[in-house]
Amino acid sequence: MNLKGRNFLKLLDFTPEEIQYLLDLAADFKRQKKNGQRHDDFYGKNIALIFEKTSTRTRCSFEVAAHDLGMNATYLAPSGSQIGKKESIADTARVLGRMFDGIEYRGFGQAIVEELAQYAGVPVWNGLTNEFHPTQILADFLTIQEHFGRLKGINFVYLGDARYNMGNSLMVGCAKMGLHFTACAPKKYFPDPALIETCQELAKVSGATLRFEEDPLIATKGADVLYTDVWVSMGEPVEVWEERIRDLSPYQINQTLMENAGPQARFMHCLPAFHDRKTEVGREMGERFQRDAMEVTDQVFEGPQSIVFDEAENRMHTIKAVMAATL
Repeated sequence: MNLKGRNFLKLLDFTPEEIQYLLDLAADFKRQKKNGQRHDDFYGKNIALIFEKTSTRTRCSFEVAAHDLGMNATYLAPSGSQIGKKESIADTARVLGRMFDGIEYRGFGQAIVEELAQYAGVPVWNGLTNEFHPTQILADFLTIQEHFGRLKGINFVYLGDARYNMGNSLMVGCAKMGLHFTACAPKKYFPDPALIETCQELAKVSGATLRFEEDPLIATKGADVLYTDVWVSMGEPVEVWEERIRDLSPYQINQTLMENAGPQARFMHCLPAFHDRKTEVGREMGERFQRDAMEVTDQVFEGPQSIVFDEAENRMHTIKAVMAATL
């Protein structure tokens, strides 16, 4: 399969066969790395990493993957580029496209990464926007494949705010690849109706089902995967924190929900997670709202059904596959 020259902006742009190809390629790269086999076939290539939002996993994944492939990576921090400030997105894209072989963007609106791709003339990869997070979903699906041996027919439940990048991207990925997707939250946190309609059409082809449920005990009964994300993003006002924590507290993944799902169930989270008070933000939120954990309890996060660190590692292998396939 030839994906050379393609952008990786959202999973909606790719067929199920192309997504599976990227997962298979990632698994192959993972085997090579574990066996100490070099795969630096892209020596002499250079990539730019534009980060308007900071990151641990995404940045490290791109940098290590690039190094393994023999490439050089240039990191542009939130304060390190003029994109959208002194220089337009189109101009930035055309400048970087003359110097680099590929460009990663992590930041705000999906329209920004789409415009970068329109003008760059080299592959552009979405490291996260407000609307979509496609590299995360590849890592999630590789992890599910490793633990369950399949994707098709997996009963996948996402608990929490499903309106943004994670809820959107997981719903699209499940609809494309034949997983049974449930978004579990109060109605106002369900995904965009237009995107739901698009995914319903995809699900007819793949055999997936989409379900939207407000009762966590109904949603998680017999589930294979329970997945969540942080309830609030840093920088949001305290009023938003209060509203989200009030609305989403019943959807915290705890031992009761894991037991309701069953012993086969696995817990997943894109990280970082507020499962204790061992971070500045965790302490601040814990003290302010009198809670030891937010979206997941420490017991579940650290428990035997949690596969979050397999998932985090797979960010690197799947990002490597995306870069290798498109370059």
